[in-house]
Formats: sequence, C-alpha cells, structure tokens
Amino acid sequence: GATGNVGREILQILEQREFPIDNIYLLASSRSKGKKIEFKEQEIVVEDLADFDFSKVQIGLFSPGGTVSAEYAPKAAKKGCIVIDNTSHFRMNDEVPLIVPEVNADILQDYFDDENRSNIIANPNCSTIQMVVALKPIHDAAIINRIVVSTYQSVSGAGKENMDELWEQTKNIYANQNIEKKKFTKQIAFNVIPHIGSFLENGDTKEEEKMINETKKILDPNIRVSVTCVRVPVFI
Repeated sequence: GATGNVGREILQILEQREFPIDNIYLLASSRSKGKKIEFKEQEIVVEDLADFDFSKVQIGLFSPGGTVSAEYAPKAAKKGCIVIDNTSHFRMNDEVPLIVPEVNADILQDYFDDENRSNIIANPNCSTIQMVVALKPIHDAAIINRIVVSTYQSVSGAGKENMDELWEQTKNIYANQNIEKKKFTKQIAFNVIPHIGSFLENGDTKEEEKMINETKKILDPNIRVSVTCVRVPVFI
C-alpha cells in the first residue's frame, strides 16, 4: 500500500527519476483511507483499494503483500491496467513474466504482443535481482552451470516487529538483562541466523527456495543453484 515503507519508497523514486505521470492515485486499506501523502509538493489523499476503479489508470504498482495482490491484481488487470507486482505471489506463475529490466526486459515484447496476456508483471526477490544482474553478462559469455551463493540480509527486511526485537535485545544485553525471543527462533542481537522464512522438507528455507526458482526462471532453467540466506543484526 501507499502508506507502507515500500509504498513510500516507490513514491520517492518516482519523484527522483521524474517519471512521467499525468495523474497519480495512492491506494491502501480502508484503515488508511483519507490520509494525505506528499508527492511532488502536493498532498495526495489516500483512497481505499477495495473501492478503486482501475480502468482510470495505465500502470499499477502493487506492494501490499501476497494475499492482497492475489485478490486485487487480477481485478486491476481485467480493467486494462498493467500491474507490476512486488510480492512473491505471481513470480512462478507461467502466465506472468518475471522481469529484471537489466536482464530480461526483451521478453516483454512478445508478452505485449499477446492479446490474451495476463496484464501482470512480477519482479523477483531483492536478493535474486542483485545476483542475476551481476551474472547475466557472465552467463551470456560463458554458460553458467552452477551457482553457490550466500546472502546476508538485514533485520529490516523482516518488518518492524523484528526490528523492535533486535532493538530490545541489544538494549538488554548492555543492561545485563534477560533476552526475550518472540519473532526470531534464536537471539538475533550480536548474532547471525541462517534462517529466513519457514523450513521446507528438503532442508531449504522459503527464502532460499525463492532464489533458486526465480534464478532458473529468469536466467536458465538448467542452472544448479545452492543458496544460504542469513539474517544479520542490522537495522538498515
């Protein structure tokens, strides 16, 4: 939604890059309806996503969480809006292209030529994006057979409650007080935890599975990928 951290960052980038916009609509849940957010020195009133008519817009930038995108992205797409979805919900859908512009934007030409297209475009996990941008020219020059990668990801990626837990644990350590674990399975302060997302039957975590599957879809389905994703105790 427009009122969340990701939504506000998207607005900031649109403004910084002077993206051509005639009309902009800021959407969120009914709880945020009526709030005002500044964009290009103007205050824009936040509207309720559930009531919005997507036939009024050409492009919809979605980052409301997978469950909300699953419900509203297809509705927007049916109205002719091109949905660019930031959640994980559509990434592995065969009818939805998974795009990193610097890597595989060329496949969009065939996509837009298809009159039966889904009108939804997905973007990958943040770690996948960085990796495939670096690997694409190497893969073009000399086919990559196997990737072994480790990612070290900030607590901020897990949300505000997890950041609060890191803050409280850090304070308690300096104050020689007991450490409480609520959101993390282990103490996160002054520690690293190789556990992001739930564990799967094969021993990978959900985050690791995302990187494996997304890399194969974007670069090459024949690439073997081994991933370790680690949560580290930093806020940014």
